[in-house]
Amino acid sequence: MKLTFLGGAGTVTGSKCLVDTGSARILVDCGLFQGLKRLRERNWQRLPFDVGSLDAVVLTHAHLDHSGYLPVLARGGFRGKVYCTAATAKLVEILLPDSAHLQEEEARYANKHRFSKHSPALPLYTSEDAAAALKLLRPVDWTERVAIGSDVSAYFSGAGHLLGAASVLVENAGRRVLFSGDLGRPDDPMMRPPEPPPPADWVVIESTYGDRLHPTGDAESELADAINRAAARRGVIVVPSFAVGRAQLLLHLIARLKARSAIPDLPVFLNSPMATDATRIYRAHRREHRLTERECEVMCTAARFVASVEESKSLNGLTGPALIIAGSGMATGGRVIHHLKTFARDERHMILFTGFQAAGTRGAALVAGADTIKIHGEWIPVRAEVVQLQEASGHADRDQLVAWLTRMESPPQRVFVNHGDPAAADTLRQYLRRAVATDVTVPEHLESFE
Repeated sequence: MKLTFLGGAGTVTGSKCLVDTGSARILVDCGLFQGLKRLRERNWQRLPFDVGSLDAVVLTHAHLDHSGYLPVLARGGFRGKVYCTAATAKLVEILLPDSAHLQEEEARYANKHRFSKHSPALPLYTSEDAAAALKLLRPVDWTERVAIGSDVSAYFSGAGHLLGAASVLVENAGRRVLFSGDLGRPDDPMMRPPEPPPPADWVVIESTYGDRLHPTGDAESELADAINRAAARRGVIVVPSFAVGRAQLLLHLIARLKARSAIPDLPVFLNSPMATDATRIYRAHRREHRLTERECEVMCTAARFVASVEESKSLNGLTGPALIIAGSGMATGGRVIHHLKTFARDERHMILFTGFQAAGTRGAALVAGADTIKIHGEWIPVRAEVVQLQEASGHADRDQLVAWLTRMESPPQRVFVNHGDPAAADTLRQYLRRAVATDVTVPEHLESFE
């Protein structure tokens, strides 16, 4: 087996790992690079292998940093199957068309207002490319063995991070390599804990939060404090949120807080058609998370679902108190950008982040205290209060990552630490070396290992 790290090495985005067994070529995850410009430019570079030679793609979960490059792969000639869990397939079916639409809209907007350095500005991929990628999806059951070629198999086990999220075990001639995918927290208020890792010779483990521990409080109380603070000054709370995972958790927590009168009964708007669809998928896959049927029903009615562009624009006229949940989670695009242009200027309002902010994103700049942000070529002053919830992360922290790996029956021969910023990956490497007593490596971008 040969592993080549084509993404997620030295960064938390763009996850792609090529597994070459000699008889088969498999790409585990197919993600977009996000954040820093030097990373985003990689999305436009050709992959260092013939895309048509790929036998299969296996997805750990649906988030765009793991699935969002599939339309480029399909346009480039890949005609194999994309294996994933059933819930992941349903989520990808709404994520990819939305991603393509946003890129097309941003290109049109840039060309109309002439603020792009490129003439004309082009989307990375189109809606047609996304539709072609969706035709390649092959959902599989959790207990199903996926046969790739004559002697390679893939197996899924629950990772807890997101609906449908899985760890993937690839086996060839008795050799086994395990990809953790993004691992969830064992105490997540919505998702079930990750399953113990199956035996493997090699492990590729994520390290998003590899250099930190989660606080000991709870997300519900932290969210209530922020909402009450903004509501007291009649502010509008803008929540840049990942449409899949974070949006559903927020709706669940808001419903619980309102039920016990811990926050005012302020209007809540879910301004993301994609998040609306994803919320319904959570209801259809109730066995994969902790919520009861009643809690799913309440979550689905906790907000007013905003569909049309006209209704989205009208939200910028709100006077507060009110709360708007809109994509994207790192404020890199989507409807939330227009709300930030409106509400960031006023100190009464609040910008509330609930997840990890990758370097180079607007979210990272805001959390770091930026007093201006650039949107559509214009510098917007930031006077609103910026809050990042510390308790709402969907990623396992350093100790939880170590604990997951040490549940393996016997130590693997080698561990590769990826999908993390350099400091986080190296910190986790040091802790794993002490805990597992095996070779632990942090791969570089494009580095290969036999």
